[in-house]
Amino acid sequence: MQTTFRSVFISDVHLGTKACQALHLLDFLQSIKTDTLYLVGDIIDLQEMRHKAYFIDAHHQVVERILDMAKSGTKVIYIPGNHDAFFRQFAGQTLSGIEIKLNARHKTANGRTFYISHGDEFDQMVKISPLMLAIGDKAHGLMLSLNQWINGMRRLIGLPYWSLAGYLKSHISKAKEFIERFETAALKSAKNHKVDGYICGHIHFASFRIKDDILYCNDGDWVEHCTALTESAAGEMSLIHWSENPRVLATEPKEEDWGLSPIPSRS
Repeated sequence: MQTTFRSVFISDVHLGTKACQALHLLDFLQSIKTDTLYLVGDIIDLQEMRHKAYFIDAHHQVVERILDMAKSGTKVIYIPGNHDAFFRQFAGQTLSGIEIKLNARHKTANGRTFYISHGDEFDQMVKISPLMLAIGDKAHGLMLSLNQWINGMRRLIGLPYWSLAGYLKSHISKAKEFIERFETAALKSAKNHKVDGYICGHIHFASFRIKDDILYCNDGDWVEHCTALTESAAGEMSLIHWSENPRVLATEPKEEDWGLSPIPSRS
C-alpha cells in the first residue's frame, strides 16, 4: 500500500486513555512520509486525564514521533477538539514546530479548498438521541473495554483488528441517523464557507459523503477504527485503516455515489 502522501489527517487519538490504539498509530506514523500532517482534534484526552491518566510509553512515543516529523520538515497543524480544548487558547502560535489553529483551510493538489475543524461545533446543531448519549458516555466506555478484550483474543488466534463499536454504529438505526445528520450539518457548513469540502473527526466514524459537488470527509479515530484520511500527490482523498492488516478502505466518491458510505469496521 502507498505510504507517501501529500497530506495526512488524523483525529480522535485520545492519548492518555486505555482505549487509545497507540501502537498501531505509532507504526502508521513511522511508516508514512507526508508533506503536511493535520491533527484534527482530541489528540490528547485532557478531559479524561483529569479523572485518571493512562500515559504509557507508547503514548510518549507517539508524541515524540509527531515532534520528530515537525523537526524533519513535515508541516504539522494542530486543530484542538473538545477533549483537548485547553490548547485552543494557543491558537495562532507555533509550539515545538507545530502550528496551532482553531480551524484551517487546505488546498489540494488539484485545486480544491477544504475547510477543516474538529467537528464538535455541530453538537449544538444535531439533536443527540438518548441512545447516542449513552454510547458517548458509560456505554461507550464499556464498548471500548469489550473492544480491547475482543481484539486481544483475536490477536491470540491470528485474526486482524476489528471494531465492535464501529459495527454497532453501522447497524443501529438511531446511530446511523445521528451520523447522517452530522454529515449533513458539515456539508451545509461547507456550503456556507464557500469551499469544496469539509474535513473533520469527532464522531469516530470515517466516511465520505458528496452532495452538490461538496465533499464531506471524516478521518475517523484511533480508539475504535484506526483510520486516517490521506491526500495523494494528485489531490485524491482516500480513507485507510492501519493495524495488523493495513488497507485502503475507500477513495473519494463521485456525485452519483451520494448516499453510500464506507464502513471501516466490516473486516
